[in-house]
Amino acid sequence: MRDLWFANEDIHINVLSRLSAKILHQMKCVSKEWKNLISDRSFIRIQLKNREAVSGFFFQERFQWTDNDIGFINYIPVEGEGDKVWRMVLNFLPEKVVILSSINGLICCRSCFSSFPPRLYVCNPLNKQWITLQWPDLSRSSCLALAFDPLQNPIDASADFKVVAVSDTKTREADYHLIFDIYSTETGSWRRSDEFCQCKHKLIKNKGIFVDGRLYWLTDGYQILMFDPQIELSWLIMAPLPATHFRSIPEMCIGESEGRLCYIIISEDGLQLWVLEDYFASQWGLTICLTLKELENENPSVLSNISKEMASSITRSTLPPWIDPLAFKDGMLFVRVATNTYLFQFETKRMKKLTKISTLGLNPMDSPTVIPYTMSLVQLG
Repeated sequence: MRDLWFANEDIHINVLSRLSAKILHQMKCVSKEWKNLISDRSFIRIQLKNREAVSGFFFQERFQWTDNDIGFINYIPVEGEGDKVWRMVLNFLPEKVVILSSINGLICCRSCFSSFPPRLYVCNPLNKQWITLQWPDLSRSSCLALAFDPLQNPIDASADFKVVAVSDTKTREADYHLIFDIYSTETGSWRRSDEFCQCKHKLIKNKGIFVDGRLYWLTDGYQILMFDPQIELSWLIMAPLPATHFRSIPEMCIGESEGRLCYIIISEDGLQLWVLEDYFASQWGLTICLTLKELENENPSVLSNISKEMASSITRSTLPPWIDPLAFKDGMLFVRVATNTYLFQFETKRMKKLTKISTLGLNPMDSPTVIPYTMSLVQLG
């Protein structure tokens, strides 16, 4: 059996590398040879070239008016029937954490601020590997995001990544600037970038999203902050549509699909999916536009009287919106409608119920963090 295995190793690699990371991780139990091959970093690099499907979404509630953390994290898989929530996915870490970002199977999170000193963790939930990073001298309001591309950066010895922290500061002229601190595994330390960005808006929703070598943050001012950690360049990208275009306040989020930044808007115009074509010129392309009527016709049990519900939510401005897009990845939109969460697939235009919002915590509607997760075999050790 051993001679037959190595005689046909190229065939085995070709076949196995086409399987998903989840299946391959389970197949490590087949034999010692299979475990060695699937754990080999050169095999992992080959397998990563096959685009992995979204496996689920992490959901973590936050307090709206305080800096206190809620170290309770839900994981909602996209497969199977609804109302399936896992709550132990990150319990292999040494303490409760706040999830910050995820890219290519790795997750960046920090310890709750009740811990002192705070710590950063980068982990892979599939193989339960994790490393600890030093917490930089930053304020609690700083936003941190992970930059990691295993096809561009070496993974032969260990995963090579960067963590970027965005903080705001006020100059003597009363201007608000965003500054950037960067951690690199190459140096094993933090340093302050010379780059800064003049911006007075707050970073909202899922915070940093890594797309094609650059990080993006959605702001509450119809702008998107871009930062390239390689050349240390920041830029403010205008949203596809200005605020004056809408009669009411639209709900939006940003995400990634096929290596491109996407902007999702739900408004009186319906559901729109825009794709960034040129960040320097703030040029977008509208790829999908569904009217409210079309959405209701495809999902009558979920979006009954959607126009009326959205109009009535405007008069309740102090309450969370009736419909709220929270995260997007590869054609899948995680969206809350009233008191339930759904997965909307742009390809089919259909909504699949995931879970009741009440099962996700005591305060799940006030600006939760929702992060798409894709599994990978990437090793940190």
